[in-house]
Amino acid sequence: MVVIMKPDASPEDIQYVVRRSHSLGLKTHLSRQDARTFIGLVGDLRGLDPGVLAGLRGVERVQALTKPFRLASLEFRSAPTIVRIRDVEIGGAAVVTMAGPCSVETEAQILETARGVRDAGARLFRGGAFKPRSSPYSFQGLAEAGLELLARARDETGLPIVTEVLASEQVPLLSRYTDALQIGTRNMQNYALLHAVGESSMPVLLKRGMMCTIEELLLSAEYILSHGNPNVILCERGIRTFETYTRNTLDINAVPALKELTHLPVVVDPSHATGKSSLVKAASRASVAAGADGLLVEVHPDPENAWSDGFQSLTLPEFADLIGEVKRVAAAVGRTA
Repeated sequence: MVVIMKPDASPEDIQYVVRRSHSLGLKTHLSRQDARTFIGLVGDLRGLDPGVLAGLRGVERVQALTKPFRLASLEFRSAPTIVRIRDVEIGGAAVVTMAGPCSVETEAQILETARGVRDAGARLFRGGAFKPRSSPYSFQGLAEAGLELLARARDETGLPIVTEVLASEQVPLLSRYTDALQIGTRNMQNYALLHAVGESSMPVLLKRGMMCTIEELLLSAEYILSHGNPNVILCERGIRTFETYTRNTLDINAVPALKELTHLPVVVDPSHATGKSSLVKAASRASVAAGADGLLVEVHPDPENAWSDGFQSLTLPEFADLIGEVKRVAAAVGRTA
């Protein structure tokens, strides 16, 4: 349910509606659009008479929301949400590319990659310091030492940092070093972690679970939004199907489908979606043409000797070529890159 205030509603009118809603045991989330304030109501709405709030001073109307994901729905907010990661805006006219290695390995590797992707046109740097791996014997990341290397790369290149958080207790640590927290596919329905990032002010890149529906992705985003953090970016990274030639199956339909359902920005990870470096450029072009607000691309200066996921990583020259192709497709659909 959302309370839509009149354009001339005063701050006192808005705060009174908020206090009245709280007295009914509801949480409130405010959004501003078209000179109106929208007050989203979250909680147990069963038995709530909309007239209790509709008659308050400054209220234009009270509208029921039909989607199970209330705050993420276009019914709650029809204007696109723009998420800012430092000075980078995601969800606006520009297609934003985030690039870097799967894993932080060494200082030389991180700095070389950060400089290379910055020079090619990336706007954010990605890299994993904590790695959730299918095998317990695989490289698990450098932990805090890896975060220190990411922060050093940001200091040198100016690129904001995106890295994955695996557990709720890691949120304070990662927040000290990085600029955006990534929720990986295995943790999309880790509700304790969703609560923790929701209670932080950090931008969150939420990856779709490999066997989850679009609605389940949006409900996971709703957990974050309902805990007070509006800075959520959705990421389509491929789903698991019967196909074995590619690592996953890129659900390109998910991009326009999400645009019909939510105001949140949508990015695509073509590296995990295909699992093959030879397919990343084509998947990236298709994603931008379909309406993606950004790309999350794995890049490594020496993929053959990468400590993880080298088979799906682009070299620095290949990444520079990809940026050129992305710019051409973006221009064709009326966007910049």
